[in-house]
Amino acid sequence: MEADQKRQLLNRLKSIEGHVRGIQRMVEEDAYCIDVIRQVHAVQKALEGVSSLTLETHLNTCVTTAIRGEDVDERQRMIGEIVSVFQETGKL
Repeated sequence: MEADQKRQLLNRLKSIEGHVRGIQRMVEEDAYCIDVIRQVHAVQKALEGVSSLTLETHLNTCVTTAIRGEDVDERQRMIGEIVSVFQETGKL
C-alpha cells in the first residue's frame, strides 16, 4: 500500500472513530433515537467507503501482481479471497 493511500485510509478511520464517539455521547445524553440511527447509518456508509478504497488498493496491487505472475496457485488464492469477501458481504 502506498503512503498516500495509507494516509487516506487512516484519516477516514480517525474521522469514523470521532463519529462513533459522538454517537456514544448521543446515547449517553438520551438523544432522539432516529437521530442516533441516522448517525449510525452515516458511520456504516463511511466504513463502506473505507472498505471500497481498501479493495481498490488490493486489486491494483496484490491481485494485479498475482495475476501477472507465474504462480498459478497464488493467482487462484487471490481470486478465492476476492470471491470469499463478496460472498461474506452478500454482494455477489
